[in-house]
Amino acid sequence: MTETTTRLHEPAVLVLEDGTRYEGRAYGARGRTLGEAVFATGMTGYQETLTDPSYAGQIVMMTAPHVGNTGMNDEDMESARIWVAGFIVRDPSRVVSNFRSQRSLDDDLASAGVVGISGIDTRALTRHLRSAGSMRAGVFSGDDVALSHGEQLELVQTAAEMSGRNLSGAVSTTEAYQLPATGERVGTVAVLDLGVKTSTLNFLAERGFDVHVVPQSVTAEEVLALAPDALFFSNGPGDPAASDRHVEILRSALRAGVPYFGICFGNQLLGRALGYGTYKLPFGHRGINQPVIDRATGRVEITAHNHGFAVDAPIDRISESSEGFGRVEVSHVDLNDNVVEGLNCLDIPAFSVQYHPESAAGPRDANYLFDRFRDMVIASKENQA
Repeated sequence: MTETTTRLHEPAVLVLEDGTRYEGRAYGARGRTLGEAVFATGMTGYQETLTDPSYAGQIVMMTAPHVGNTGMNDEDMESARIWVAGFIVRDPSRVVSNFRSQRSLDDDLASAGVVGISGIDTRALTRHLRSAGSMRAGVFSGDDVALSHGEQLELVQTAAEMSGRNLSGAVSTTEAYQLPATGERVGTVAVLDLGVKTSTLNFLAERGFDVHVVPQSVTAEEVLALAPDALFFSNGPGDPAASDRHVEILRSALRAGVPYFGICFGNQLLGRALGYGTYKLPFGHRGINQPVIDRATGRVEITAHNHGFAVDAPIDRISESSEGFGRVEVSHVDLNDNVVEGLNCLDIPAFSVQYHPESAAGPRDANYLFDRFRDMVIASKENQA
């Protein structure tokens, strides 16, 4: 048996915090990893998923059975590195078959130190997580696969839970940087990097914004000192209830009349800034095929999602912000479970969506939201003139 064949048959085990075990084969790096086990339903786009900072702290399982066919390349990276805590697939591709590929998925996982597992019944695991909810988990391979069942389970059960965790500091840039507008210039937008994706910044620049990306450690005074024409809060990992400081930054900007657009984590933080609560979903929305209705038009959009928390706002009526920001409507709703997928402020220039309109990877149904943001900023500047 060759070294390559031996490597493909090294044992690994996935252990869930409820004691459920799945035995499979080692994939990617060898060793031990701990995180929250979640599933992503996209049939494509595994590279964008792996490099999305929003997946930090999560062991991601792909529900698509065959993963790795198109390899990996530098062009489709959504950040500078792979962020998932671990990776689970059923059948990893043995051959890379794409002219754009530069490396195999297995090689990239190994070089990034991402411990994975393959060869398990991912359909059974998906059904289990849908019933029991996302939970802490561990993948063990190499020397760690020899740990006793009790030792492995204890490691999983004593790991940090996602609820209450602030992970933005782990994924945000540490230094501010700028991207010039590539479209007809509209103005400047300050982007709070809570785990921003490269495609998001490119789409903002294409809409005519000079993009000023600032770290999550920035203060409200520093943001306002930039005198931005608009403010954008990005996607990101963790519990929005653990980001009080970012909520206060947003409130300060809204009180100063700065137009605002937020996506994903930025939607949850707008909800909190307006006075609404947030809560953890049983198993979240992750994938590129989530149906969402735009309540203003009745149009159904197929959208890209990655969130385990949601805003607790009334979907049956316009409500009043308890923080003094006027009337608020839920603009978008998930058709699978009626989760709030967007907020629209009727008395101030601010809106947000829970999904990923930058469509990386995923459908482009919601890309128009960047145009809506541009138009809102232009209208706001005209009103101030």
